[in-house]
Amino acid sequence: QVYKGLDIITNKVSPQEQRLCRHHMISFVDPLVSNYTVVDFRDKAVPLISYIFARDKIPIVVGGTNYYIESLLWKVLINTKEKPSSVPRLDSDRKVELEQLDSAELHRRLSQVDPEMAAKLHPHDKRKVARSLQVFEETGIPHSEILHQQQEEEGGGPLGGPLKYPHSCILWLHADQAALDARLEKRVDDMVAAGLLEELRDFHRRYNQQKVAENRQDYQHGIFQSIGFKEFHEFLVSEGNCSPETSALLLEKGIQALKQVTKRYARRQNKWVRNRFLKRPGPNVPPVYGLEVSDVQRWEEDVLKPALEIVESFIQGREPPAEPLRMEQDEENKRSHRVCELCARVIIGDREWAAHTRSKSHLHHLKKRRKLEASGHTGGTVGDSGDTETSDEDGSLPVP
Repeated sequence: QVYKGLDIITNKVSPQEQRLCRHHMISFVDPLVSNYTVVDFRDKAVPLISYIFARDKIPIVVGGTNYYIESLLWKVLINTKEKPSSVPRLDSDRKVELEQLDSAELHRRLSQVDPEMAAKLHPHDKRKVARSLQVFEETGIPHSEILHQQQEEEGGGPLGGPLKYPHSCILWLHADQAALDARLEKRVDDMVAAGLLEELRDFHRRYNQQKVAENRQDYQHGIFQSIGFKEFHEFLVSEGNCSPETSALLLEKGIQALKQVTKRYARRQNKWVRNRFLKRPGPNVPPVYGLEVSDVQRWEEDVLKPALEIVESFIQGREPPAEPLRMEQDEENKRSHRVCELCARVIIGDREWAAHTRSKSHLHHLKKRRKLEASGHTGGTVGDSGDTETSDEDGSLPVP
C-alpha cells in the first residue's frame, strides 16, 4: 500500500475512511521503484511513531504484512545504505544485482565471507543469500556477526535485538478458516465489481506494457510483486490479440488464481503470527490478544468492545480484562543444516528435514539403494531415512 496506484488490488483504505482518522504511509512511493525495502519502511515509520507520541496520541500499526510490523517492534534489521533517503531511487540496488547471479555462485561467495550464515541459508534461497552478501559488501562485517551483536544486547533474543516499544500490545483478528475463505472470495468478486480490470489495464499500459515487449518484466520486486497483478499477466498481454472467448477464459483464470493466492497468503499471515509472535523465543514479547471475527454481525460484541477495553487498560496502566493468548514453546530449529546424500539435497530446518525423510522421492531412493545393497552393488553413506510414512510434500532442493 506504500506504492501509488493499484488502489483496488491492494485494498487501500478509502478516502472517506481516511477522513475519519489520519493515516500515514499510504501511496507515496513511485510504482517504478523496485528497491523499496522494509528498512526504508522502518526508517520512515519510526519518526512518524515518535511524532504521534509527541502529540500525546496512540499510534496504531495495521497489518497485514507482519514482517513490516516486526521491524517496528524489535531491533531486527540492518542498515546498509550510507545515507537514508526519504525518496527511494529508481535504479536497482546491489541486492537486486546479486540476485541475477547463479544460485551456486551466490552461495559460494557467501561461504567465503560468512560461512556461518551460508550454513543457515539454503543455496537456492537467492533473496536471503544475496541480502547477506549485500550486508557484508556494504558494511565490511559478516551478517552473522551483526546478528549476534543484536541478540546480545540487553533484552535481545534468538531472533534479534530488544523490543523498541515496551508497552505495546498486539490485537490479532482471526476467523474460522471456512468463514475467512468465503469472505476472501467475496472480496475478490467485490474488487472486480469495483473496477479492478480497468485499474489493471491502465496500470499495465502505463508501467508494464513496454517492459513485457522488451522481455524485462519483473514480478519479483516492487509493486509488481503485489498479489493480483501477475495473476492477470496472460489476460493483459493477450487482450486484443485473441478471440473474445479466449480472453474471457483467461480473465476467469486470473480471477480464480487471485482467489487462491489471496487465501494462501491469509494462511501465511496467520502462520507468521503463531511462529513469530506466539512462539517467539526470548524476553520482551508483547502480549497477543485474539479477537474472533468469524461472524461480522457480532463485530461490536466480539471485536470492537473487547479491543477498546484492552487498549484503555494499557493506557491506564492496569491489567486488561481479557487474557492474552498463551505463548507457545517451539523447540524446532528452523536453521538446522543437513545434507541428504541419498537424494543429493540440502535441507534447512527440522520440519523440512522430517518432511523430506517421509517424502515419496526420498523413500523411492531409499528403496532403490536398499535393493542395490542387498545385491552387493553399492557403497557410501546413507543419511537418516526417518520412518516409512509417505508424504507428497518435499520442500527440499537439489544441491547445486
